[in-house]
Amino acid sequence: MPVSRIKDAFRRLEERKERALIAYLTLGDPDPAASLELLTCLAEEVDLLELGIPFSDPIADGPTIQAAMERALSAGMTTEESFQIAKGLRAGGVEIPLIFMTYYNIVLQYGVERFVERCASTGVDGLLVSDLPVEESEALKEVCERHGVDLIFLIAPTTSEERMEEIVSRAGGFIYLVSLLGVTGERERLQERALEMVEKALRHTGSLPLVVGFGISKREHVEAIVRAGAQGVVVGSAFVRLVEEHGREACSELRRLARDLKEGTRGP
Repeated sequence: MPVSRIKDAFRRLEERKERALIAYLTLGDPDPAASLELLTCLAEEVDLLELGIPFSDPIADGPTIQAAMERALSAGMTTEESFQIAKGLRAGGVEIPLIFMTYYNIVLQYGVERFVERCASTGVDGLLVSDLPVEESEALKEVCERHGVDLIFLIAPTTSEERMEEIVSRAGGFIYLVSLLGVTGERERLQERALEMVEKALRHTGSLPLVVGFGISKREHVEAIVRAGAQGVVVGSAFVRLVEEHGREACSELRRLARDLKEGTRGP
């Protein structure tokens, strides 16, 4: 089986002494065609793209991303259209890793085998199912391994060290550390506990990169996370807010924010 595109991306970043900037946008926001254009634009400035499949009950997401999902669903966005956007990104020359972030109900409704097969055939490299406990992941993990799709797991501030070990043993791609309790969204200040969590998690992640998300929206947040030792950061709501404000004209604003955040991943 070929080397995972995600693994290769982190290897190349390490060679350049950089950390990963992973950008999240909601698929289909403000509409499917504009979403493809904006993601293609953003892909030129970031290291990985996390693509949120719209869902009617996004329990892990704060108001900014919930509103984006509502806009996307109102514009006719479907799970099938999510695969079409991924396919369009690859057809348009986007080569960075693509990760679907979704809820398990979407995977089950589509069919587990069919969903993962479609990920593989449309160029999606990783799958993060935010409400799937590791104890219930065996069936999905087996299908993902068969199709060469990395199954990515979250760890939270409340995750015990014993449970971290179990999650790491089943995870692919990278480990996603949720930096705070609660839902996604921009924060003015990064919680000190988030930096302590990075140190704790790094004792258990082994060869898997550790990335940190939730509440990260500024360059100084990125710099602090990188100094703490994480291999990457995920920024979502700050990008989604720009789409909310500028719609299909958001490309230049997305680029500007991405370039500023990316500087924070390069260290001193």
